[in-house]
Amino acid sequence: MDVPSTVTTALDDRPVDGRRCLEAGAGVGNTTAGLLDAGASRVYAVTNDREHALTTRERIAGGQDADTDSHPAARDRLAVLHADLRAIPLPEESVDLVTAHGLCNVLDPAALSRIADELQRVAAPGAHLVVDDYAPLPETAAVRDLFAVENAAAELATGRPALTFYPSSFLRDLFAGAGWAFERERTLLEPVPWTESHLSAHADAAASFAADCADDAGAALAARAERLATDIGSESVGRMYSLAFRLAA
Repeated sequence: MDVPSTVTTALDDRPVDGRRCLEAGAGVGNTTAGLLDAGASRVYAVTNDREHALTTRERIAGGQDADTDSHPAARDRLAVLHADLRAIPLPEESVDLVTAHGLCNVLDPAALSRIADELQRVAAPGAHLVVDDYAPLPETAAVRDLFAVENAAAELATGRPALTFYPSSFLRDLFAGAGWAFERERTLLEPVPWTESHLSAHADAAASFAADCADDAGAALAARAERLATDIGSESVGRMYSLAFRLAA
């Protein structure tokens, strides 16, 4: 299976082989693929997005799935759970390794705190946690304007921001407060390549939020998001980092 280098770098010092793993926020299944490729005995990919759940299942089913002497087929080691991460449908102390790759930036602080507690609940004694996310962008970054428009549309439509970029120190303290001992930090990308397809997806997300706004402000925000994405095109800026933690055995 094709696994991004950010995932392999984040996992390469963690004990994945033979472990029960939870991917918190499956997205398109990048970390699920990385965990399976590294020999996880079981991967629970949890997402509240039906499209992401389907994409993850299809990705693994269509990837490398041949049996080996040490591991059964990847598809047989995967369980995709369509569920809210604030109420993960797994028992206490049921997983050995938890990953959250690019999850925290789409959570506001209140949701992030609840999910941190839930991840601690399902983690077995001695479990590992890997949190990969994006640092706040510099003020000179053009993409900041696009993300600000997306947040404005989300705030009008839902009362919550769509994106929050947390400093690594904030997430380090948050998860330490939930019982995880910090072990290391490393850089995954610097600068981060925000491609044309990434920016187009953020413009689409802004338009989707804007469609639920009650007045003309929504249409104006959608138009501005599209214009910004077109004008920027792509930009390489910012930093993606990886934090690793462990529970006491």
